[in-house]
Amino acid sequence: MRARLAIYCSGINVELREIILRDKPKHMLEISPKGTVPVLLLSNGDVIDESLDIMLWALNQSDPKSLLSSQYEDLIKLNDTNFKYNLDHYKYPNRYPDEDCSNAFEHAVEILKILNNEIEKNGYLISDKQTLADIAIFPFIRQFAHVDKERFSALPLPHLQKWLDAHLNSELFKAIMPKFPLWKDGDEPIHFGSYNPA
Repeated sequence: MRARLAIYCSGINVELREIILRDKPKHMLEISPKGTVPVLLLSNGDVIDESLDIMLWALNQSDPKSLLSSQYEDLIKLNDTNFKYNLDHYKYPNRYPDEDCSNAFEHAVEILKILNNEIEKNGYLISDKQTLADIAIFPFIRQFAHVDKERFSALPLPHLQKWLDAHLNSELFKAIMPKFPLWKDGDEPIHFGSYNPA
């Protein structure tokens, strides 16, 4: 999701291939044997198969909203390591039968408190406007909230909750969320992108 957000914000057009992970296309595995999404195949044959790297690639080509203008590394690193680890253990405890997942929720909430405090100070995570940090992190907060919406809503994190709601109700989010038909070999290309910052 966050790779799509950045591509859309950049205004770049890409060919989009919607897949089901349990039925990975042969071509996808040929270009990225690790078999995870997203995968971006560039016109020169290079492959980018990490979502944050795709975001950075897209916004370094074109950044009409100046999403890269603020320091973002520390918060995104906290999200992509500690928060993601606890999110996975909270959301999918059955995947970790040899690990104690009972405290994953509480550990994740400690990180959410940090984000809530930053939003209270700034309006967004880093500054008074949306940056890369916001669009890179909110999809993970969305996942966390959807595990148990009532439990999330009951948390004393009003600034984070308002920030998340604003992202989920934004035109940007609506633009990247349509259902696309599953891709199969021989299909006509589906083009994705073209954000108009005006």
